[in-house]
Amino acid sequence: MAIKVQGARECINQLNSIIGDIQGRKSVRAIQAALLIGGTRAALYTPIDTSMLINSQYREMFVHGSRLTGRVGYSANYAVYVHDPNYPMKFRRSTARKEFLYEGFKDERETINQVIRQELRL
Repeated sequence: MAIKVQGARECINQLNSIIGDIQGRKSVRAIQAALLIGGTRAALYTPIDTSMLINSQYREMFVHGSRLTGRVGYSANYAVYVHDPNYPMKFRRSTARKEFLYEGFKDERETINQVIRQELRL
């Protein structure tokens, strides 16, 4: 026995528009918010001597098919050595730490999760 269903096409169209909105706008905003939060905390932990390192921080986002990737980094050549815990250094700034980029995102993990949940909420 066949049953006629009305509104199925409209339901599919609405679902596609919601998915497109999440992929196109909401996920980009969520990743950007996560990069801002983690990058700000990493900047607090970044050692400052001449301010070149902290001013070289950058954020970028990539789209590979359906995967969205965000990256925070430092363009200064010596950032790798300052970040590496195997190179002992003394810092003038009291909040400076080794592995400042890793520590910044680790400390803000809960906040980042909350922001992503909030941004992706319908």
